[in-house]
Amino acid sequence: MSKQAVVITGGGSGIGRAIALEFARSGAEVAIAGRSSEKLECVAKEIRAAGAKCEPIVGNVSDAGDAEDIITKTVIALGRLDVLVNNAGNAILSNVEDIDLKAFDAMLAVNAAGPTYTSKFAIGAMKKNGGGTIVNISSMAAADPFPGLGAYGATKAYVNLLTKALATEGKPHNIRAFAIGPGAVETEMLRASFPEFPADQTLPARAIADMVLLLTQPPCKYSSGQTIYVSK
Repeated sequence: MSKQAVVITGGGSGIGRAIALEFARSGAEVAIAGRSSEKLECVAKEIRAAGAKCEPIVGNVSDAGDAEDIITKTVIALGRLDVLVNNAGNAILSNVEDIDLKAFDAMLAVNAAGPTYTSKFAIGAMKKNGGGTIVNISSMAAADPFPGLGAYGATKAYVNLLTKALATEGKPHNIRAFAIGPGAVETEMLRASFPEFPADQTLPARAIADMVLLLTQPPCKYSSGQTIYVSK
């Protein structure tokens, strides 16, 4: 794990922050990407305080140019790219009949186009290293959508299939791909949509971070392409 170069999208809060901190504690060098420079700088300070290198990169993964910049700047800052964690996500709570189309388009762009763009540009960087790992953060909603999360779950089902495609295409180049589908995780995003959700039924963000780290370890390479669902 020491000195692996890792980039996490949506790294300024919630699950992304937890993943970034966990990699830092494990000795990796970390880049975190997101739209809020303020949030990114706060997390970067935490990571540096843990003794790890951190490069905050402002960008929106739903923009192909930004996605390419995120990968390029990571390689420039860290010297290589070993792990890409596609964590940036957008969730709207709505029945399909009532869904706001502009909000849906924005969610689709972040949840589906985003990991496609970043993965496209990461693959070339990983080939230069002789391999790497892509971990996509999906959702339990892809398999069992909670009422109002059908459209969101559909975007995450795309992520699961993308993961299988990346695993197949990456195998000749020693590039592995996994998806993690969390249930309810205690984050600001969860509370914004479900303020009354029972706290004793939520996972801590670090539980997902631990799973991400596990999937980057050599013994997991034979499970490439799988979606692992995690819930309490």
